[in-house]
Amino acid sequence: MGTHYVTLTTDSRDETLGLGRLLGALLGPGDVVALRGPLGAGKTTLTKGLAEGLGVPEPRRVTSPTFVLVHQYEGRLPVYHIDAYRLNGPADAEALGADELFFGNGVTIVEWADRIAAALPNERLEIVLEHSGEERRRVTLAPKGARFEQLVARLMAQGATAPSQESPAS
Repeated sequence: MGTHYVTLTTDSRDETLGLGRLLGALLGPGDVVALRGPLGAGKTTLTKGLAEGLGVPEPRRVTSPTFVLVHQYEGRLPVYHIDAYRLNGPADAEALGADELFFGNGVTIVEWADRIAAALPNERLEIVLEHSGEERRRVTLAPKGARFEQLVARLMAQGATAPSQESPAS
């Protein structure tokens, strides 16, 4: 199965949260979600939705761990939320203990994942968020590996809408 991507559009913060909830409900032990996008693109908003979908009791308390680097939340699985903005590559990720998180039995969500791309597992779900208007966001899901291709297919079957889907990833 080749790598494909799906591009969705959310028209509001609530829609971005809703997409995160749908996706979070599908995530399982050992899954890694790598988020990329400019400041204010919705990475933390999507993470709040993912946390809610993973059963974190108070997802509104999910905040970007910019200064502490990692937050842990308890839901149906442990949720590890890494902010890699202040990291300078794979060595910093290693010093943080990212491998233990990536290959553990929780779900790891990485904001600014491009900062530690070489440290990420080969199999992961990459999500790129881009401004497309004041509240509108273009959300590109790029599954890496069969598990995540199936997960994205399940997401689409559950009601996420995509103007452009299953295009070859670049």
